[in-house]
Amino acid sequence: MNYDTFVDQVSQRTRTSSEQAVELTHAVLETFAERLTGGEVLDLAGQLPRPLQLLLKPSPSTEQADRFGAAEFVARVAARADVQEPVARDAVRAVFTTVREAVTGGEFDDLATQLPRDYRDLVEQAMAPGATLRRA
Repeated sequence: MNYDTFVDQVSQRTRTSSEQAVELTHAVLETFAERLTGGEVLDLAGQLPRPLQLLLKPSPSTEQADRFGAAEFVARVAARADVQEPVARDAVRAVFTTVREAVTGGEFDDLATQLPRDYRDLVEQAMAPGATLRRA
């Protein structure tokens, strides 16, 4: 999946402009980079369009995942994108679903297994049959 298609999918799913979809996507992926282990961040980045890969560069301080729950994940996305939490929650769901379309099934499963049970509400939509246009 190329960058423009990724952003377009997030835009459609969040019912926002392309510019807002870019901001929301960046906020979600930057928060992923904090939440996932460094190795998983690199694996995910390797399957995303180049402009998005730059958001997922782990540093020595991110080798260990920052263990925070779904509510904190949404709060961080909201703060980064300067939106209300319900908008951020919708954005997280939209980006999860779009990531599922953009990466292999195995990579998406690896991503999902790093997230605790309280993320279920955010990830479930992406995992539902027919949730995506295609699965790589």
